[in-house]
Amino acid sequence: MNQDTIIIAGGGIGGLAAALGLARQGLPSLVLEKAPELGEIGAGIQIGPNAFHAFDYLGVGDEARAKAVYIDNLLLMDAMEDRQIAAIPLDEKFRERFNNPYAVVHRADLHRVLLDACEANDLVELRTSAEVVDYSQDDDGVTVTLKGDEAIGGRCLICAEGLWSNIRQKVVGDGAPRVSGHTTYRSVIPTEQMPEELRWNAATLWAGPKCHIVHYPLKGGEVYNLVVTYHNDAPEPVAGKPVTKEEVNRGFAHIAERPRQIIEHGKNWKMWVLCDRDPDDHWIDGRVVLLGDAAHPMLQYMAQGACMAMEDAVCLSYHLGNKQDLFDAFEAYRNDRFARTARVQTYSRLMGEYIYHPDGGKAAMRNATMRAMTPDDFYDRIEWLYGGSGLSNVTQ
Repeated sequence: MNQDTIIIAGGGIGGLAAALGLARQGLPSLVLEKAPELGEIGAGIQIGPNAFHAFDYLGVGDEARAKAVYIDNLLLMDAMEDRQIAAIPLDEKFRERFNNPYAVVHRADLHRVLLDACEANDLVELRTSAEVVDYSQDDDGVTVTLKGDEAIGGRCLICAEGLWSNIRQKVVGDGAPRVSGHTTYRSVIPTEQMPEELRWNAATLWAGPKCHIVHYPLKGGEVYNLVVTYHNDAPEPVAGKPVTKEEVNRGFAHIAERPRQIIEHGKNWKMWVLCDRDPDDHWIDGRVVLLGDAAHPMLQYMAQGACMAMEDAVCLSYHLGNKQDLFDAFEAYRNDRFARTARVQTYSRLMGEYIYHPDGGKAAMRNATMRAMTPDDFYDRIEWLYGGSGLSNVTQ
């Protein structure tokens, strides 16, 4: 391996975005993915304007827009009262305010956009069945060891392996992630099976005590993505375990009939126990740097996990391409990104408590506050997130 090559561990959204960003700077990379094929699990993903800012920088904005479903509103419903709390319009005024749309897309389609661009770029090399199990470094570069003992050398190592990264454990050494106790169940159903009165072109959140339901259209409106979450104090991580509809229903017996009936239409439910970590700025070990969920895993409640990973990729690749010293580039990246990602991690926890899952007085406070807000009020509240400030240091 050319010692100028930058090694990227992880071929998910963050890793591929990093490879594209580096190629934009004229820097070669090798993406090492432990799975036998490059792809994404899961279903729907929400992508805010800040994600589209990153797509545009990486040169795949048009392709990403072609895969997206453009919803009319972010809709918040009270799952106990079966009553609207608030609607944030995502119309032309929203797009003008934030210079890009808000949309939903199938995670695999988004990954495919990035993968196609990487496969078409001579500066990006992709390898599968290549699990990084260790690394070493010296003044000349970094050497990664793959499962099976193959050694590969390069200029530096970007870890984009996600929540359960082994590399993170060597860099940070903070053990297992924090188990939130929130269990998420996912399903995708054909649109004709969605109750007709709920076929809204919106990202809809039904918020209830210790539970919520999210649904929105995907694949050009052919299917609906269903994500239901219950705060059941699950004690340990679980990922992608098949479960029965009866198990899913247990967490939602106390909410109104109309949102509860959505669960009846789901099939092939799978569960995940949500995990995150406290913000920690120990992202760098010499020639090794963390990116995305490996650096700052967060709960799903701000729909920003993939968006933050793409912002990381843009920022890191920019500094690697514009600073002579590798270590200066890593420091500039961390300085640009840590406070912002820590804010999203922290807000994601607070959103779960005060927006998604409150009851009693907290729920009444949420409803009264949000019903009094105008669209401009909402836009002002999210300016820090969607307004482009996350990339303004590197894209202006």
